[in-house]
Amino acid sequence: MITRLRSLTHQWTILVPVLAVVLLVFTWGRDLPGAVVALVTLVLAGSVLSAVHHAEVIAHRVGEPFGSLVLAIAVTIIEVALIVTLMADGGDKSSTLARDTVFAAVMITCNGIVGLCLLVASLRHGTAVFNPEGTGAALATVATLATLSLVLPTFTTSRPGPEFSSVQLTFAALSSLILYGLFVTTQTVRHRDYFLPITRQGEVITGEDHAGPPSVRTAWFSLGLLGLALIGVVGLAKGVSPTIEAGVSAAGLPQAVVGVVIALLVLLPETIAALRSARRDRVQTSLNLALGSAMASIGLTIPAVALASVWLSGPLVLGLGPTHMLLLAVTVVVSSLTVVPGRATPLQGGVHLVLFAAYLELAINP
Repeated sequence: MITRLRSLTHQWTILVPVLAVVLLVFTWGRDLPGAVVALVTLVLAGSVLSAVHHAEVIAHRVGEPFGSLVLAIAVTIIEVALIVTLMADGGDKSSTLARDTVFAAVMITCNGIVGLCLLVASLRHGTAVFNPEGTGAALATVATLATLSLVLPTFTTSRPGPEFSSVQLTFAALSSLILYGLFVTTQTVRHRDYFLPITRQGEVITGEDHAGPPSVRTAWFSLGLLGLALIGVVGLAKGVSPTIEAGVSAAGLPQAVVGVVIALLVLLPETIAALRSARRDRVQTSLNLALGSAMASIGLTIPAVALASVWLSGPLVLGLGPTHMLLLAVTVVVSSLTVVPGRATPLQGGVHLVLFAAYLELAINP
């Protein structure tokens, strides 16, 4: 019996996606009591972790930097689905949800995850080393995408308020897709070596000393379970979204906190994966995960919500306010100074974490 229980414990990543879909069938479209909401939330969290686990299995099969790309896209699909499902039921009050969630993802990845990884790696190994060419290219793409999608709407005049006109939104969406596609091509084809981990002597690490990659059959099996987990995450999140919004309102917090909660939820597994790489002195992989997620969050979310805005009612507010624009500008400058040397100390990690703490404090108390 004990052996069987241990076996079931080891197979939780298989059981949870199936359980999530079954629970989704029984709760879809119903008003959920508190006990059921707690159960759904627990399964939702397990589904997120399971989704990223199976993405890691696929990533192990295809190798770096494809692995980081798989994880980033998987997490972003979860994020986009959550945003669209919440916007579909939110009306005017959810007009800023996409902006708040995307900006939260940028701050969490560029300051929270990057800061934690640099701090952990530098404390454990003396300094954190990475490839400035690849990291700099990723940072430049993130900065450009954030400016085009989140800053420009504040200053355009075609429509009142921080909104894009239809033509401007189409341009931003297409530009995001093009830039993201160019980056993926650079990362995986043209200059793949720029995004591989390096030794302290600057030599590229092309292989790893851990267990061999899973079989093709295992990778396809994980791909199917990844799909189930994503379906479960999207559907269950839609079920608990009224509880999240009600909790934020009852606590007297700004509506933007909903976007922060969503981003924290979907990026938690990404954070864990990045920290694991940092502990193993593979900081480049950690930065690939962090900046890749930020890039995918903007480059895929903005086109998705632009397409969804065709049938969604209410405005789509994308422009940041002055405080958040200032935080974004400081983040870009500090990140650039961090990337240029190709190595970091605990100080750089601490600076990024302080910026992240400032963002959280201003989100709760603007």
